[in-house]
Amino acid sequence: MIAARDGGRRVALVPTMGYLHEGHLSLMREARRRVGPEGLAVASIFVNPTQFGPQEDLARYPRDLEGDLAKCAAAGVDAVLAPERPEQVFAPGHQTWIEVGPVAQGLCGARRPGHFRGVATVVMKLFQLTRPQVALFGEKDWQQLQVIRAMVRDLDLDVEVVGMPIVREPDGLARSSRNAYLSPDERRRALALSRTLAEAQERARAGQRDAARLAESARAALASAGARVDYVEIVEPESLQPVARAAPGSRMLVAAYLGTTRLIDNAALP
Repeated sequence: MIAARDGGRRVALVPTMGYLHEGHLSLMREARRRVGPEGLAVASIFVNPTQFGPQEDLARYPRDLEGDLAKCAAAGVDAVLAPERPEQVFAPGHQTWIEVGPVAQGLCGARRPGHFRGVATVVMKLFQLTRPQVALFGEKDWQQLQVIRAMVRDLDLDVEVVGMPIVREPDGLARSSRNAYLSPDERRRALALSRTLAEAQERARAGQRDAARLAESARAALASAGARVDYVEIVEPESLQPVARAAPGSRMLVAAYLGTTRLIDNAALP
């Protein structure tokens, strides 16, 4: 892959943890489009242990490497980096980590200590292994996208970070590998996340700009659907700092549990 870039070929990378769905595949098709027929579209499949907490779902995270490789090929991916063991990425004695500042510290960063340290470090390693000119990430993980953008900016990395729109099921649920954990009843109740975001957009469009009131209404709607709210926050889209009044482009981010499954979603306010 380094030879491809040195030879003048354009390289695009789509980092994933596998168990691919249409959201991932939309990134891969865009990677293929951006590098053209002469470039190299690359995907990584690696369930990164360093971004999971001790009580999280590392052991049961869904995996389907054979199916994933077939999906990558169908999406036009030229090469897949799929380490079989964590030590192939994090060698024994590994002691270098990337810590990103305030943008990584609230929201999921506050509730999953060490998560974004693991994300930033593994993405940097993937960048070093594949040397892409462009890397594509889904906007569903909005905070992750801003963390990677901050890392690339602050470390002067020669990588264009592209955020791609959230891909949803026909009924509105954001595509996620963790949706596989949901029971039929939890799957039905999970629609509260996208519905709540749409309702907040309508309230903002009608003139409600008080962030506290918008968030309070969203929490109540999630709770009434049987979701256990982790957070609902309205933030400035790049710094992720909370805002008192929602301005055009402000982002509402939500996280909630359906049973034991934690889902996230977000939307821009109009």
